Amino acid sequence: MKNTAKTALLLGFLSALLLIVGQAVGGQQGLIVAFVFAVLLNFGSYWFSDKLVLRMYRAKEVGAEHPLSRIVARLVQRASLPMPKVYIIPTDALNAFATGRDPAHAAVAATEGIIANLSERELEGVMAHELAHVKHRDTLISAVAATIAAAIMMLAYMARWGAIFGGLGGRDNRGGGGIFTLLATAIVAPIAAMLIQAAISRSREFGADRGGAEIAGSPQGLADALRKLEVASKQLPLQANPATAHLFIVQPFAGQGIISLFSTHPPTQQRVARLLGR
Repeated sequence: MKNTAKTALLLGFLSALLLIVGQAVGGQQGLIVAFVFAVLLNFGSYWFSDKLVLRMYRAKEVGAEHPLSRIVARLVQRASLPMPKVYIIPTDALNAFATGRDPAHAAVAATEGIIANLSERELEGVMAHELAHVKHRDTLISAVAATIAAAIMMLAYMARWGAIFGGLGGRDNRGGGGIFTLLATAIVAPIAAMLIQAAISRSREFGADRGGAEIAGSPQGLADALRKLEVASKQLPLQANPATAHLFIVQPFAGQGIISLFSTHPPTQQRVARLLGR
């Protein structure tokens, strides 16, 4: 419940930021443009994001006889979920993700590397985590957050050009005050959007860890898997598109220093500690 409330609050901040940027860029007209753009992006993300991401990573669907499918089949019975489609990603990197607009249209995917290097109990913990994302509809929440953030960044880009050419929408910007506000919005808004989007994703990861432990029946398998994945992601990072980083069970590439502020995943050590009640 705490994570749900936090997510709702952060989505509210992100939506408010979208309206503020739209207003700054083009007044009432800018507000309407921001809203329409967000609706169109959300529509496309809702219907097509799962197919796009699976194709992006060359994921191949496997049948019911595959060992990964058998693990998922056991877990969905415990979780009272429909059986999702199961995919394998052809890479030695260790990672996994879930996608799909709702539990009835879900898919889970795991890399060849994670299947080869984790024990069955650890792999069960990982897939239980992904199924918790499906159960909580996190894939939809993440898609909405990413879409609003993308709309903010597009409007901020417009605002930068507006500041360069003296403002947008025929406003009176005499004295430079309006241009300064526009430029400040263009710089601050994208950073704020990325921080809020990352915070939403981190909040959902904690919830999926907890839900995954409940589905698997124990937190130990997932905790052990997270430790292994943390090491493996540094030794063999996944060649992932940053726009899809939030989907994976661990950050697919290492981020140090200020980059870590925008990380879509909490520190693994903190996740393990919460899982084990420390």
